[in-house]
Order: sequence, then C-alpha cells, then structure tokens
Amino acid sequence: MKRKRTKLLNFTLVTALILSLLSSAVASADAAENSSANETAAPSKIQAYVSDMEPGWNLGNSLDAVGEDETAWGNPRITKELIQNIAAQGYKSIRIPVTWEAHIGEAPDYKIDSAYMNRVQEVVDWALDANLYVMLNVHHDSWRWVSYMEKDHDNVLARYNAVWTQIAEKFKHSSNKLMFESINEPRFTEGGTTNEAVAYRMLDELNTSFHKIVRSSGANNANRPLVLPTLHTSSNQADLDALNQTISKLNDPRIIATVHYYGFWPFSVNIAGYTTFNEEVQKDITDTFDRVYNAFTAKGIPVIVGEYGLLGFDQHTGVIEQGEKLKFFEFIAHYLHQKQMTTMLWDNGQHFSRTDYTWSDPELYNVMKAGWEGRSATAETDLIYLNAGEAVQDRTIKLNLNGNKLRSLTNGSTSLIKVKHYTLKGDTLTLKADLLKQLASSGELGVNAKLTAKFNNGADWTFHIISSTTPVLSKASGTTESFAIPVAFNGNQLATMEANYTNGEIAGPQNWTSFKEFAYTFSPDYDRQVIELKPAFFKETNDGEIILKFHFWNGDVVSYKITKKGSSIVGEPA
Repeated sequence: MKRKRTKLLNFTLVTALILSLLSSAVASADAAENSSANETAAPSKIQAYVSDMEPGWNLGNSLDAVGEDETAWGNPRITKELIQNIAAQGYKSIRIPVTWEAHIGEAPDYKIDSAYMNRVQEVVDWALDANLYVMLNVHHDSWRWVSYMEKDHDNVLARYNAVWTQIAEKFKHSSNKLMFESINEPRFTEGGTTNEAVAYRMLDELNTSFHKIVRSSGANNANRPLVLPTLHTSSNQADLDALNQTISKLNDPRIIATVHYYGFWPFSVNIAGYTTFNEEVQKDITDTFDRVYNAFTAKGIPVIVGEYGLLGFDQHTGVIEQGEKLKFFEFIAHYLHQKQMTTMLWDNGQHFSRTDYTWSDPELYNVMKAGWEGRSATAETDLIYLNAGEAVQDRTIKLNLNGNKLRSLTNGSTSLIKVKHYTLKGDTLTLKADLLKQLASSGELGVNAKLTAKFNNGADWTFHIISSTTPVLSKASGTTESFAIPVAFNGNQLATMEANYTNGEIAGPQNWTSFKEFAYTFSPDYDRQVIELKPAFFKETNDGEIILKFHFWNGDVVSYKITKKGSSIVGEPA
C-alpha cells in the first residue's frame, strides 16, 4: 500500500496581535527555550520553530517501503546529493517516513537491526547537515501491526515502546532541528476496532507513552519538539478534539499537532464530475483548516500539515487537468500561510526526480514556490479551444489576479501588443480574433501556441491555444483485462466519462455517480490514440450493454456502446 486516503474564524484583535508578534519572532528560534505552557495570547517559540520549517517535503516510498529494502517500492537508494538538492530547491524541512517492521527483532527486546538504524541515522544526518529541519517517524507500522492493538494490546504496546526507546536513545544527542512524530496516520481498523471511543483511547495511550519515553531519555530529547497526530491524521472535528485533550493533559509547550490533507475527495481523484477547482472544492479547504486553526493554532499549538497533495497523483499527476491542479495548489498555499501552518508536500518520487534532480511538472513547482512568499495569478481556464473550420471570434477569459497585475502576454519570444492583440478590462482578458486566427493558421489540430501571461508577482500562467474537432471513436474488441477504444482525439483532451446501463441505471464501481473515477476505471493514452477501460471498471459491471459518455474539455460529449459477455468486450459508436 503505497498511499493512503484520508479524509474563518474572522481574525480577532487577539489573533491580529499573535500575527504581529509572530512576524517579529526570530525565524531560527531555538525550540529548547522555555515557553509557558498556558500562554496562548502570544506566539510561542515552538510556533516560530514550525513557521521556520515552511516549506517542507516528504521523502516518500523509500525508508517507509514495506519490506526489507528502501528500494522495494521502486525508488533508488537515498543519496546525500538528493537531500542537498531538495534543500537547494528552497525546502527548509524534510519528513523522513520510516517503516521499522521488517527490522524489528523478536520479543521481549524487539531490537531494531543496527545496520538499519545506522542507515536511518545516515539519512537524518545528511538532512541536518543540509540545514533542514527533520521529522522522523514510525510510518506504515501503523497499519502493519499497531492497528491490531485492541486485540493484542500488551504486545503491541510493548513493541511500540521498544521501538521508540531505541530511536530516542539513538538520536538523543542530535540537533533539536530533528523532531519526532509518534506515528503516521494512526488507525486500528485492520485489527477490527469499530468503536471510535476505543480508538481515541488507544491513540492517547500511544501518544502519551511516546511522550514519556522521549522526554525521559535525556539529553536533547528533554526539549525536542514532538509531533502528535489525530486519529487517521484527519481533520474531522471529533478527531481534533480528541488530540486536543491529549495535548492539554501532557501540558508540554514543545508539542506540535499534525494533520494530512489530500483535498476534496471527488476533485482529488476526479470522480462524480468534479473536474474543476470550483467553489465547493475551495470551501473544503477553508472549512478544513478553519477547524484545525480553531482547534490548535488559535490555542497556541502549532500545526504541521505533514502530507498534502492530490490522491489522483497515485495514479498519474495528469488525473487532474493542469490549470485546475495549479489553482488548487495556489489557493491551499495561500490559505495555510494565513493560518500559520507549515506544509510538507507528499512526494513518492512522482514530483522530484531522485536521479536527475528535476521536477516532473515545473509549472506546479513554480506555483508552489511562489506560494511560499505570496500569491500567483491564475485564470478560469488554461485551455482556449478553437473549433477548426468555424469562424474565429474574440475570446474572453476571467483572470484571478489575487492582488497582482498583468505585465505582459507573450507567444514564445514575441511580445503581444495590448489593444491590437488583446485587451484587459479589470480582471477580464480578451484575446482578439485576429490574433487567434493567426495562431491557428497552420490548420493543424492540437496545441497551436502557448501564450505566457506574466505578472508583477508570482508564477506565470500559460494559455494553450488549441484547434480541435469532435473526437471520433471506433469499433473495438477485447477482454475485461485488456480493452482499449481507438480514438482520433482531433486536438481534444478527455475530462471525464459517464457509464450507464441501457435502462438508465449507473454502471461500474462507485455506483452512486455515473461519472467514473479517472485513471482508476478509464484512462486516455494520447500517444497510442486510445481510451483504456480498466479491469477495475469491468469487475463491477454486469453482462449486457453499457452506454459510455466521454466528456472532452472543449465541450464535446461523445457516446459509445460496449457489450460485456463474461470476460469478452466489444464496443462501437453509439
């Protein structure tokens, strides 16, 4: 299991005072300095510590891989150069997830293999040497064995305590830029626990035991920042309240709360027709972090969003359309900065290459980077479709300036001329018909030009000028394990797919919506000129005829009929 699915107040004068005082705090404040546990009217040193960690990055799917080797999930061995390059990208903190299970000996000592412990220390030291804050944790052990705590309480607790006793001893002389996180995404469902009150009690027991072990181990551990998660690392109010009770009981000014966030789920995986960063998707961000702020930050407990991203990235980063993806990351950076929370990007190797140290999506990185200091302008879309063979008209696009000003619009190295090529009235950009006609003059279908909008602050925004006609789908045959529809995309991009039986009932997985999950049930392959229907789709469909509706980003909707008979599939245009 490589990834997991998780699920304003207006500023008062007191909050304004907090922000004012925080801005004057020394960014590199030593978390070991004394801070009153009950002082909530002024920013604590631990809040300054957490603020100085922004931005953060996860070294995912390496030391946390389930198995005996850090390459088990496809990533190369971690190198010092990788850590140095992460620091060079502007990151100030790194979360190092570690799964210890395969390296823990038998009871009663549960001794961790010394070679593995030394390897973890090597990576931690590389990060500290790169002047990064470091978060070290117990990761997939959470569902591998800790989850069974209710049925095997004493053995699980003894093993957990032994692990943290050894980690604490190994790192007790390390810099306080190293912090410990008690456990990743704690849950007890694999062990059959269904009673939330029982789950809260067990998590409280783990967090309390962790706290006692580390604090009593001496040296720098007496003052080391400690990170405690909610149940499932979720932001549900009951989960926040339960962790708050634990933190209040511990009465320790060097405790940090953590939650994870992967967005409004239908948008995050592209299901149920949520293809755009709309008001509902944005409201999920604001509602979520208003709750977290009120539960912790406003009470003097700093928050690290220990993982964030989009769940669709597990399949492919193209599950979410590029412009809509960029709007999500732009807004979340802005909002969490307002809420004084530090973010740590989840990266299992799909974002920053661990061999050539480049970004798979430079536009995404540029938007994230700009968000560390301010806001970027975006637009209602980055796709400007022109219907080939039809008269070209002026095209208006609403800009989301976010306090910025448009400085220029270019086509490659050619600067476009205001009034002649485009106009800007308030936040409405109009691209002139003559310009668009010229850009599409080759008559070729697909992207004819990329216009770059530059602003006084933040990242650039790219408009793709695309000529298209209605896609054409052809007959196909195959099996439930391998079925692909030949498609002449004709310049189009696929947004989503609906599936219904001929009687109108919804077909396929998650039959509460006719709009299926992108990449999980279907996926376009533009190089091969096909749309694949995945085995996961057919596993939950009945024999008979199914009508598919493919929705494209230019507004076209094309119907297609498939007939399933056992493992045999045939298809044709509807």
